[in-house]
Formats: sequence, structure tokens, C-alpha cells
Amino acid sequence: MVKKAILSFALLIAALVVAVAVNTWRQGSRQVSVPPAPALTIDTDAAAGRLAVAIKFKTISSLEDSNLNADQFTALHAHLQASYPRAHAALKRELVGGLTLLYTWPGTDPSAPPVLLLAHQDVVPIAPSTEAKWQASPFAGEIKEGYVWGRGAWDNKANLIGQMEAVEMLLAEGFKPRQTIYLAMGADEEVGGLRGAKKVAELLASRGVKLDFVLDEGLLITEGILKGLSKPAALIGIAEKGYLSVEMHTHGTPGHSSMPPPAGTGAIGMLSSALTRLEDKQMPAHIRGVAQEMFDTIAPEMDGFGRVALSNLWLFGPLVQRQLEGAASTNAMLRTTTAPTIFEAGNKDNVIPGEAKATVNFRLLPGDTQESVLKHVRDAVGGQPEGRFELKTLKGASEPSPISPTASASYQLLNRTLRSLFPDTLVAPGLMIAATDSRHFTEVSQHIYRFSPVRAKPEDLARFHGTNERVSIANFGELIRFYVQLLRNTSLPASTNP
Repeated sequence: MVKKAILSFALLIAALVVAVAVNTWRQGSRQVSVPPAPALTIDTDAAAGRLAVAIKFKTISSLEDSNLNADQFTALHAHLQASYPRAHAALKRELVGGLTLLYTWPGTDPSAPPVLLLAHQDVVPIAPSTEAKWQASPFAGEIKEGYVWGRGAWDNKANLIGQMEAVEMLLAEGFKPRQTIYLAMGADEEVGGLRGAKKVAELLASRGVKLDFVLDEGLLITEGILKGLSKPAALIGIAEKGYLSVEMHTHGTPGHSSMPPPAGTGAIGMLSSALTRLEDKQMPAHIRGVAQEMFDTIAPEMDGFGRVALSNLWLFGPLVQRQLEGAASTNAMLRTTTAPTIFEAGNKDNVIPGEAKATVNFRLLPGDTQESVLKHVRDAVGGQPEGRFELKTLKGASEPSPISPTASASYQLLNRTLRSLFPDTLVAPGLMIAATDSRHFTEVSQHIYRFSPVRAKPEDLARFHGTNERVSIANFGELIRFYVQLLRNTSLPASTNP
């Protein structure tokens, strides 16, 4: 009996090994083969100089004050007009919501649905007490060591200037787009886009415009970020997470610190306990939806055991998921994340406050909703004393975006354009874990993609909204070339796209 059991177990293991090997071998590459894009001569130093000037304008936006730094935005507008005379002669220019720019480049085929390229003018402020850590003054627009430095170099003036450079170059060679091209440049993306992108979307809808596709900032060309993948990966965001901030408010027993109230009745203690429960009870993680499609696309390109594991998630799924949950960037792709961001209580060291407040920010995974997250919060912090705990949803919430199809002609256009320009780079769909202006355009397009051809290594990620933001001059040239080639390709019949 023992020998039979051992033999049966050995046969089972052998069958499992064979099944894994066969399934791994069957997962062939999903990368398309396309001819290389034609060579393009770009004066990258001159273009970098124009980007550097754009960085000098302190276009920091405000949620409450629509006129904050208005003079800096109008100065940026003047810089664009002076730097791109052909574009301003050929394209219709409109101001929307006060400071947002909308350009229209009429196409030669009125029946062809138009295309929208998004960028934004505004930037985030510099974190207090970090100015001295910058290698170049954040608003000096300094060029050194092969980089353009400063706030907005990456997010998002490189895209904005890159698009204008591409349009100016195409106009100089006499190019006329088949599809009408819109360029929308929001002035308040960093604070929600309600005055800018949302108003542009409403304006286009009022004119009966239905867009072929929308391309906004988003995911990048990552290098060394995905463990086990030796080649760079261009991840095209086909969806973005939703946004929800909730305020948790506790009412405790105030008094003198020498006579503290019974345990569990102090505002700070109750709120701290609730936050601890919420962090300990995270929303569940899943390898599904966009993450599943991304890993299915990347799996055949992985090295070693990574290829085996990702090709056989039916067996190795729990192991892969635990590893992904261990890193912040990949954990965010698998679940609705929980992030306490603000805590307010007390104003004197010997006075027990009667109230405490905390804000918790959630980024919602497609498939979750604001309602389901609020239920999760109530369940996680349950058991609070009656009448002493309040939960309030803050303004600016949004549901996760719809998922744009990768089988569409517009996704394949982006895919083939990237492969023609970056032949050694893998292209795969991905999930945008932050918010972009593109979420306002779901009523005018079913094909919304979030991608910037900005190269990023693990050590670069901290520069995003952080210290020493920069973009290399060489990469900026690649970004311009990408927009040129993409606009050229939109004017070709689908069967002749590269």
C-alpha cells in the first residue's frame, strides 16, 4: 500500500510538472512585430530650452482659488504662442474655464472621429523644508548633466511641450491630419480638473463630439521595476483607480491631563484605535481584471521562474500575490488601498481634547465602488461608542474608470507605434493607480489610455511629486518623436499602420 501511495504521488508530481512545463511553453509572446519608424531629426537642445522656460512659470493650482498664480499661467500661454507660431496660426485656440487651453487642428476627413491628446499646465508645490535638497532650483528651469530639472519637468510640462513641438514639426513639413486633433491642456489637474478637463469634456459633448480615443499622461516606460523582467516595459494604462477620501471624527471626554477619562473614551484614543483597525483590515487583494491581463502579456517575456509562475497562476497565484503585496507599487495594482493622510487633535500638552479628526484616502480598484468602500470602513471600525464616532465623505470622490479594451484599433495603434519606436521594449496594458484628467472624458470616448514615453527606473519614482524632478534631454527627444509618429499613424488607413 505504501509503495502504491508513493508511486501515485510521484505520478501526480510528474503530471503536474509536465502540465506546468507545457502551459509555460504554450504562452507565446504577445508582442507585435512592426517595421521601425522612419528616422526623425529633432533639435533636442532647442526643444529642451523651451521646456526649461516653461518650468520657470510657477503654475501651482489651487482647489479653492481659481485665480491663484493666474499671471504665471498667462505667461506660460504667451511662451507657447511665441515658441510655436505655426501651431497658433493653423490651430484654433480657446480658453476654457478661465485658464485651460483647448486647441483644435481640423482634419481632412470630417467623417473620421477625432483624437484628443491631454496634458496639464499646473504643477504641485514644493514640500516645505525640502528646497535645499534639490540639485537645481525647482523653478529655475536649469539644464545640466543632460537633464532638464525642475517642478513639472516630468509632471507634466514635458508632455505639454512635447505635443506642441510635434505639432510644430508636422506643420513645418506640410502634414495635414486625417482626423481632427484636439489638444487640451488643463490648468487644475493637480486639484481635480473640475474647472479645466471637466469643462472641456462638457464643451465637446455639447458640440456632439465623439472621440476615437483619448491619450493622457499615465504609466511609463519602466526599467528594472518589474522583478524578473530584464527588458524595459511600456505600460499603457487602460483604466485608472477611483478616488475617495473620508473624514473620521471622534467625540471624547475633554479635561485636564492630570485626570484623564476612562480608557476608550478619549477622542484621540478612539480615533487611533479606529485607524489601527482600518489599517489592519485592508481590503482584499486579487490578481484579476487589468492586473491579470498585464501579467498574461508580460509572462512570456519573464526570466526564469518568473515566467513559470506568471504563466501558471492557477497553481502559483497565492505565491505571486504574496510577493506582489510586499511592494507598494505592485500592491496598489491588486487592491483598493488605504492611506491615513491627516490627523488633527489637541492644541496644548496638558489639555485632553474633546474632538479628533483624521482623513483616510482610498484609491479604488476597478470592481470596487465608493459604497462598498464605505461599508468596509464601517465594518472595520465597528464597535465605536454610540454618538461618539462620525464618518463623512469629502469632496472630489470619483468611481474607478471603465476599462478600455486592448482589442480596439486605438490601443493597437498605440501598441504598434511604440513597438516601431522602441523595438526592444515590451508593451502591455496596465492600471493607472493615480488620478488623471482623462477620467472626465468617459462620456465622449470609450477608448481612454494613459501613457507617457518617459523612462523611469526604481530610483526615479521618488522624483514624481517629489524632490529633484527631472527629465533627460535624450528621453525628451524620444517623447517628441512618439507624438510625431503617433499623429502620423492616426492619418494612415488601419491596414497600413506600422
